[in-house]
Amino acid sequence: SLMQAVAKEYEYILENSDQGVYVYLDDTNKICNKNFAQLLGYDSADEWAKIEESFPDVFVAPESQETLISSFLDTMEKCVTSTNKIVWKEKDGTTVDTTVILAPISFDGHLLALHFVSM
Repeated sequence: SLMQAVAKEYEYILENSDQGVYVYLDDTNKICNKNFAQLLGYDSADEWAKIEESFPDVFVAPESQETLISSFLDTMEKCVTSTNKIVWKEKDGTTVDTTVILAPISFDGHLLALHFVSM
């Protein structure tokens, strides 16, 4: 699959970054590293990736949804990076404040957003 190929291509970053990292194409096509999964209270990156409901509704606190969505669209449409304060919803319903850097990447003809998340 596309995301398996992306995971292989970016394996070094996903495995070695001290930050939470995820790559997002759409609600069903996304991958993350263990740091990001654990930040949100998931046992593994696979558990997190299997959730296919609306990404903002499931993972992003209401006050941060507009910011993350507009930053993602800018990344996709203008191929620009951005840094934003984002509040995430954890699996147990609590929230965690982070800083998220978004960067555009292309892979096999697809434009994706690479996100680095730090507390």
